[in-house]
Amino acid sequence: MVTFPNCKINLGLHIVSKRTDGYHDLETVFYPIALKDAAEVIRSEEFNFQLTGLPVYGDAANNLCVKAYSLLKKGFPDLPPVSMYLHKAIPMGAGLGGGSADGAFMLKMLNKKFQLNLSQQQLIEYALQLGSDCPFFIINKPCFATGRGENLTEVNVDLSAYKIVFINPGIHVSTKEAFSTITPTEPKKSIRQIIEQPIEIWKEELINDFEAPVFKLYPAIKEIKEQLYAAGSVYASMTGSGSTVFGIFKRDHPTDLSFPENYQCVPLP
Repeated sequence: MVTFPNCKINLGLHIVSKRTDGYHDLETVFYPIALKDAAEVIRSEEFNFQLTGLPVYGDAANNLCVKAYSLLKKGFPDLPPVSMYLHKAIPMGAGLGGGSADGAFMLKMLNKKFQLNLSQQQLIEYALQLGSDCPFFIINKPCFATGRGENLTEVNVDLSAYKIVFINPGIHVSTKEAFSTITPTEPKKSIRQIIEQPIEIWKEELINDFEAPVFKLYPAIKEIKEQLYAAGSVYASMTGSGSTVFGIFKRDHPTDLSFPENYQCVPLP
């Protein structure tokens, strides 16, 4: 069985408060985007995991696809061993949630392939054990997120009339480092209210709290956002804790962009 985990962008991101458990309460809108990895599961004599495509750093045992299988194996001891393949096209450390998507999609695929009959809510509960962004990918529709990102409410945001361009400079931004530089504050206006307004207003009000500290550490990321606006983007922002920056353009607007060769530039229809 094959599946294609897609990534997400954050439409605004506020860090609201520091929690007693060490996490942060936030608010954001997760919006699914059609830049995808590919994952396959085949019943096997023993468990194994193979990875191709863009580089993934760290021990394979910590990959969220492997952890997804291990979680389900605890709840379903009869889950058979599998050969698991993952091809990465979504860059790591980019704020696109690619690893979270892989883990969540693996939960869904294993549930379907082996007829575990887990409900969406049960899958969400498993996904939260993998990471704060993972529950969103179980739903995989535009959602207003609060708490750690696990409290999800579907919202009516449709960007199909626009085209989106991703620029990833290949800079790995540490989420832990990014969080350490932010002073949580209660927003004056909720992101949920802001995204209900015309997109032309977003530039003035829809803010990602990570931008200021990350731009200070990595001025090259700030320059990407400035270039996207100079090219006529209706709205541009860093997604998540970076380093990917996206620009939303009117569909008929030419996107004549020039970035260094080592930058990944992905226009989406």
